[in-house]
Amino acid sequence: PEKTAKRRAKHLNVHQAGKSDCGVKSNIKSIPGVMTIRGCAYAGSKGVVWGPIKDMVHISHGPVGCGQYSWGSRRNYYVGTTGIDSFVTLQFTSDFQEKDIVFGGDKKLVKVLDEIQELFPLNNGITIQSECPIGLIGDDIEAVSRAKSKEYGGKTIVPVRCEGFRGVSQSLGHHIANDAVRDWIFDKFEPDGKPKFESTPYDVAIIGDYNIGGDAWSSRILLEEMGLRVIAQWSGDGSLAELEATPKAKLNILHCYRSMNYISRHMEEKFGIP
Repeated sequence: PEKTAKRRAKHLNVHQAGKSDCGVKSNIKSIPGVMTIRGCAYAGSKGVVWGPIKDMVHISHGPVGCGQYSWGSRRNYYVGTTGIDSFVTLQFTSDFQEKDIVFGGDKKLVKVLDEIQELFPLNNGITIQSECPIGLIGDDIEAVSRAKSKEYGGKTIVPVRCEGFRGVSQSLGHHIANDAVRDWIFDKFEPDGKPKFESTPYDVAIIGDYNIGGDAWSSRILLEEMGLRVIAQWSGDGSLAELEATPKAKLNILHCYRSMNYISRHMEEKFGIP
């Protein structure tokens, strides 16, 4: 079509001798709501940072499409039994319908949380990954999270405001997810309180490795053969307990800078972890 051809005209060009570049225009912002090859804020949070944490259930809160699109697309390998102590390859969605957009989805979210508790009682925590409609209609997922956490005896329930339209790529989703760890995981625990383990001078955390195809395991083996003790992997083959333990680390080893520099800077400032 003429309109599409005009928009894509600068995607391909021939380099001419003497010119500094070939005039190809790339790295432009995505249009929210339009399917692109680039991810959105929801994709950065649910698909990258939170999704690989294996012992937590991650709810795609909104219409089924985003959850289905982000389900099982990355090879975040993990050790565990699916449905018992690992939930990475399962897809949980609140499956928003038109009536939920009109009347709000908080009641539906409450029902989803109750069903998860009944069907998967061994989960160690739950995250609520917001899709676009949640932010547009103003659902109070934070209030639901606090109320249900209290009802379930203090279970960790993390509301993540990662509505896709918030960012033109998945990058802002990484930042939002990092902030959710800071606010809903770290701020619950003082460094000298939980977690309950004896720290050593050789405790390190692998930050920003999602164990795609098992690569974090290779890094871990090398570090442990050097005599270091890896107390956390973020977040491939990772667990809630490892997130909670990380403020005890003596060093954070950062792999994917783009997705985890925010929380690493926070840990350096607050806990003195280089």
